[in-house]
Amino acid sequence: MRSAPDPSRKSISLKTAELPAYAPMLAARWPAAFSDPGWAFEVKWDGVRAVATWDGSELDLRSRTGRPIGPVYPELDQLAGLEPCVLDGEIVAFDDDGRPSFGRLQQRGTTPVPINFMAFDLLYLGAPLLDEPWTVRRSRLTELALPAPFFVPDPVLGEGEALWAGIVDKGLEGMVAKRLDSAYRPGERSPMWRKIARIDQVRAVVGGYLPGEGGRTSTFGSLLLGLVDDEGLRYIGSVGTGFSSTTLQAIRGALDELEIDRSPFLSELDLPVGARFIEPSLVALVQFKEWTRAGKLRAPSFKGFTDDEWSTTTWAEEGPPAP
Repeated sequence: MRSAPDPSRKSISLKTAELPAYAPMLAARWPAAFSDPGWAFEVKWDGVRAVATWDGSELDLRSRTGRPIGPVYPELDQLAGLEPCVLDGEIVAFDDDGRPSFGRLQQRGTTPVPINFMAFDLLYLGAPLLDEPWTVRRSRLTELALPAPFFVPDPVLGEGEALWAGIVDKGLEGMVAKRLDSAYRPGERSPMWRKIARIDQVRAVVGGYLPGEGGRTSTFGSLLLGLVDDEGLRYIGSVGTGFSSTTLQAIRGALDELEIDRSPFLSELDLPVGARFIEPSLVALVQFKEWTRAGKLRAPSFKGFTDDEWSTTTWAEEGPPAP
């Protein structure tokens, strides 16, 4: 009897090979930096997670949600001469100070922003490598002669706290810890990988907005944010900073198209007066200082939109960690 197909591993037909398409493995949240000889530590890049499938002649590039994004980054189709392979990594744009900038990456639609693909795992090379330990996959990845703008950043073995000190000093987002013996589990959030954030970020659903005042009369004042829980969309606060003038105008156009006459939030008791509502389809990436005791964001700042499906942006995944 044929077994049922695995939804995390679909076959895609490419010119020279039938290669699997993998959903990226995800890391579990961890409260603090640590050191351990059984772990490797890497910088957590502030960009767009992507899986790159090279068939020997063409590159198929997919976002974390499986959306094709190759046309947005045509300079990544540069792997001629390599045998078919599947890479996991992060597409990154750097700011003027050499730090990864998600905001700059989001300017790709209007500005020719240079990008790099920071490759940190190898899922396929001649055959699937998912069940091989991280050390084997990483060694095979390092041996690949990846051309620019692909890069393989060096991990730090064992000394997570030393890497963390450098991350804090350079103002980077955080780091990811990976067990040396960890297999690759597509689409799973595994404790074998741990993410430690220096800068807290949340993916949140936009459920409405406040009209603008003064210089923002023609756009909006802030976006109303929520996370999905068991009963519906839970309000977690509003974000009114981090927008450029161009972004304000573009978002206002989207808000007008999505406006509805009812609230998508569970309760309107703590919503600001004058709120207007939209169909909950936009997912914003928001940087913030901390969670309040009431479950709201303190000092949030808008970073951009992601391609995540709004219904997957949940309180359990994105809300404050359990005490």
